[in-house]
Amino acid sequence: MKNKITLFLLTAFALSLTGKQNVVFILADDMSRDTWGAYGGKDCKTPNIDRLAKDGTRFDRAYCSVAMCAPFRQELYSGRSPWRTGTLPNHSKSVPGTKSIVHYLKPLGYRVALLGKSHVGPHVCYPFEHLGDVSKKVDANPEILSRAQSFFNDCQNKEEPFCLFIGSHDSHAPFTTGDHSVYDPNKLKVPAYWVDTPELRQDMVGYYAEITNFDALVGMMRKEIEKRKLWKNTIFMVCSEQGTQLPFAKWTCYNSGLHTGLVMHWPGLSKPGSMVEELITTADITPTLADGLGVELSKGDCDGKSFIPLLKGEGKPIHSYVYGAFTNCRIIDNRDRIYPIRSIRDKRYSLIYNPHYNLLTSNITLSQALRMLEDPSFQPKSLNPTGSWVAKNAKDEQDKQLVHKLHHRPEYELYDLQQDPYEMVNLMGDENQKVFHRLQKALMQKLRNLGDSDPITTENRFIGKRN
Repeated sequence: MKNKITLFLLTAFALSLTGKQNVVFILADDMSRDTWGAYGGKDCKTPNIDRLAKDGTRFDRAYCSVAMCAPFRQELYSGRSPWRTGTLPNHSKSVPGTKSIVHYLKPLGYRVALLGKSHVGPHVCYPFEHLGDVSKKVDANPEILSRAQSFFNDCQNKEEPFCLFIGSHDSHAPFTTGDHSVYDPNKLKVPAYWVDTPELRQDMVGYYAEITNFDALVGMMRKEIEKRKLWKNTIFMVCSEQGTQLPFAKWTCYNSGLHTGLVMHWPGLSKPGSMVEELITTADITPTLADGLGVELSKGDCDGKSFIPLLKGEGKPIHSYVYGAFTNCRIIDNRDRIYPIRSIRDKRYSLIYNPHYNLLTSNITLSQALRMLEDPSFQPKSLNPTGSWVAKNAKDEQDKQLVHKLHHRPEYELYDLQQDPYEMVNLMGDENQKVFHRLQKALMQKLRNLGDSDPITTENRFIGKRN
């Protein structure tokens, strides 16, 4: 036993002498950042994430380009926008020639592995060392820890630096893990952008339980890295992915969908309790890791930019605007529905463009509500949250507006994120024309540059196409 302990310490010490920092990146699944205590969440218990933010850096304006799983993850791993990788629709794969973090780190001797949910492809673009997926039916945390331990052991035995991405299934419906008894549905505070019903509250219990289970995974992995004496030599990042599949988050361009939570510990760069308040995107993460770990990227490798200067408190903002997109077609229940959405944000305002505003938008979580609205005689056997909104038949004006907003959007929506972070009050009007025209001009120029000047035509091309 004594010899084994000595060998372990020597191996850990030898790995630290390589001068190469390790990376552990833990990714949630459909988890809204505002549930975390680090971002002001009050009801949901996230002590390990909150501790990481307190010990390290919290990003306040981190955004993804598309609030769906496959586009998010391929943007994350490639550092390229979904327009460029051809992954605007969900369940899509990147175009040939796409490079990823694996291509950049492996030549430096890194083991670049993916454990858990993947949702990216093809393999030639994302040639991770796959450690296998895990079950959604049971708590996968023990299995994730066990496989990670085996991977760490092998890396340490071979004195190889590692970059491990962990894709949890927690917070993606159905809500099957976590301790539901921790949360009392009657005591939860329902956000102002949702209609308060028993069915919604019950889903919030399951959703919050999975968030807390994800938080436990964060704590387990941190403890493991600390136990191996690698904490001071490991970049440790936790990300919420896009927002929840509950209304007005995932499958939209609203702030609750595109605004992602990101907290991190970066030895030598993160200062305890520090915040980055400038705009960053998911596409910035790969070039930042490459920059920090000694990779010299070629021009055009990534669309994102390194935010290391922001961590150092140096230089100017790296983005004036961030952009978003939603492609309604090729998702469950709406494979042939054409309803593209595009958006632009600066540090204060968001502008959302709905070119097919005269039609209806929907997704699998809204299908029951849409059928109930279109056919009053339809009586489902059980109500999902949005169906319960319709069944409530509320007299409250705000509730009525939220039910209408499920499927109907105006051509343009302008919001002041400083005063209205949940985008409840559309500011389109004469008094805001200057802001509107500035953002509209920048958005249209960006779409032209991306070959997406007519999003309806773009989306029509996706119908019937499978990659």
